[in-house]
Amino acid sequence: MGESPTGADTRAKATEAPSGAAAGYRPAATLPFGAEFRRQAARRRTQLALGFMVLLPLIILIAFQFDTGGDDDNGRGEFSSLVELATSGGLNFTLFSIFVSASFLLVVVVALFCGDTVASEASWGSLRYLLAVPVPRARLLAVKLLVALTYSGLSLLLLAGTALLIGTLRYGWSPLRSTVAAQLDPGEGLLRLLAVLGYLAVVLLVVAGLAFLLSVVTDAALGAVGGAVLLWILSSILDQITALGAVRDFLPTHYANAWLGLLSTPVQTDDLVRGTVSAISYATIFWGLAFWRFTRKDITS
Repeated sequence: MGESPTGADTRAKATEAPSGAAAGYRPAATLPFGAEFRRQAARRRTQLALGFMVLLPLIILIAFQFDTGGDDDNGRGEFSSLVELATSGGLNFTLFSIFVSASFLLVVVVALFCGDTVASEASWGSLRYLLAVPVPRARLLAVKLLVALTYSGLSLLLLAGTALLIGTLRYGWSPLRSTVAAQLDPGEGLLRLLAVLGYLAVVLLVVAGLAFLLSVVTDAALGAVGGAVLLWILSSILDQITALGAVRDFLPTHYANAWLGLLSTPVQTDDLVRGTVSAISYATIFWGLAFWRFTRKDITS
C-alpha cells in the first residue's frame, strides 16, 4: 500500500532546518578555522611578514659583526653599551631584538594581519559571496579574528625563537643581563623573556582590536592598517606630553613599556597589572564595536 502524499510532505518538511535553510546546513560548519588559516597562509603578505620575523634577527646579527665601536663624543656610547649587552649571550640578544621591535615593527605586523583580513575581502569583491554561502556574519568575523590573532602570535614567537636560536649559537647560553637589574640565571632569564612576550602579546591586542575595527569600517585594507599604526603613534606622542597629567594614564600606549618591570629584581607588577587591564578593556571595546558594526552593515562589495 503506497504512502499518502500528505505523509511524504510531512516527512520532507521534518528534514528541513527549522530556520528554513536547506537540509543539512549547519552555520557552525561554515568557514572552518583550518580552511581560513590555510587560505591566509597562501597569501604573499603572510609569507613576507612571517619571513621577515625570521630574517630580522639575522640582519641584527650581521650588523653586529660590522660594528666597529665608537666613542662617547660621537654620541654612540649608549648604543655601544647596548650592543655589548646584546652580544653577551643568546638571552640578551633575544631581549635586544624584542626591544628594537616592540615599539614599531610588531605594531605594524599585528595591524597588517588584523587590519587586512576583512577589508581585503571587501576590496576584492569576495566578501558578499562569503556571506552568500551563507556564512553567518558573526562567525565570519570570529574566524577571521582568531586566524589574524594566531598569525600575530606566531610572528612574535618566530621573532623571539629565531633570535634565541641564532643568538645562543653565536654568543652562547649565558645569564640574562639588563640595565635595570642584576643578571639572572639562564633558567630564570628564559622565564622572564616568556613573560615579556606574554605581556607584549596582551598590549598588542589594542592594535589588533583597533585595526580589526577599521577593517570592518572601511573597504581599503591599506587604510585600516595605516590608520591603526598612525593612531598608535599618535597615542605614543601624546603620552610624552607631561602637561596632559592624569589623562596619559588612559592612553592605550601608556603602559606599553611596562614589560621592563619584568626584568627588575624584584619584579615590578603594578604597571603590568594596569597595562593588562587597559589593553584588554580597549581590545574588548574595539572588537565589540567591530561586531556591532558588521552585523548591521550593508555589504555591497
